[in-house]
Amino acid sequence: MSASGGTRAIVAALLANLSIAVAKFVAFLFSGSSSMLAESVHSVADSGNQGLLLLGGKRAQREATPQHPFGFGRERYIYAFLVSIVLFSVGGMFALYEGYEKIKHPHELEHWYWPVGVLVFAIVAEGFSFRTAVKESNPLRGTKSWKEFIRHAKAPELPVVLLEDFGALVGLVLALGGVGLALLTGDGVWDGIGTLCIGILLILIALVLAVETKSLLLGEAAGAEVIQQIEAAAVAGDTVTGIIHMRTLHLGPEELLVAAKIAVRHDGTATEIASAIDAAESRIREAVPIARVIYLEPDIYSESEAAKGADPEATPGGPTAPPAAH
Repeated sequence: MSASGGTRAIVAALLANLSIAVAKFVAFLFSGSSSMLAESVHSVADSGNQGLLLLGGKRAQREATPQHPFGFGRERYIYAFLVSIVLFSVGGMFALYEGYEKIKHPHELEHWYWPVGVLVFAIVAEGFSFRTAVKESNPLRGTKSWKEFIRHAKAPELPVVLLEDFGALVGLVLALGGVGLALLTGDGVWDGIGTLCIGILLILIALVLAVETKSLLLGEAAGAEVIQQIEAAAVAGDTVTGIIHMRTLHLGPEELLVAAKIAVRHDGTATEIASAIDAAESRIREAVPIARVIYLEPDIYSESEAAKGADPEATPGGPTAPPAAH
């Protein structure tokens, strides 16, 4: 992921949400609309979420220590997971509670032009933020669908901002519908129903974020295309004849660990094999710059052992199994 691109999307979302949160809360004070209160809390939660993403990106840049020899890249995943918790609890659950209370104790909206005007302004501001996130994501998305991009992106920031902004836009439409129906019918229950819909939407988005960031926290392998690039770079020399088995792990969005058992010529000297390993590491880093940590173990290829399959306990083991989609 382009760190600068992700940061631009986060900052755009933060500025939009802060301004929208203030406007929504003022509209709630004048109108008493529960949809406006739920939406103002939603925007406050989103602002806090963007702050968490910025903090996670900053802390992930710390240098490795003896206690954390692989660095702190995964902090970006941790803070993205916290975003899903905040969105679920502060945004979704509060909206459900507020909607229930409004349905149970409905009252007529006052000064209707405040919530309507603020919602129109919020839709424009959120649209700008969403457009920025889409623009920054497109170069990284390539030919993938948006669903594939969100599911398989190794950097969490842009998918989080995309889902938040999309949820915010849909939530604003729901709030506008609830307020509009409450005005047309004179029944404040519609405002509460709109608030309940907002809460359900936020909870669903929070669950999607939680599932995706949990997978990143557990540790994901490199994508199939990156694995092919690593394998091709490793065997480009004369001494390394093939990959016996290989494991990859993302230490962070832009840090990859590569551990492989490589087949070398049986008549090579120790010096030749050591030089071949160094050359293979250089080729891998050139082909895949995010491969920061590389461990290559030389071995003699055995057809009988390879036939056992992708067994990490076999010597030398089998072919690398393709990474499973999450």
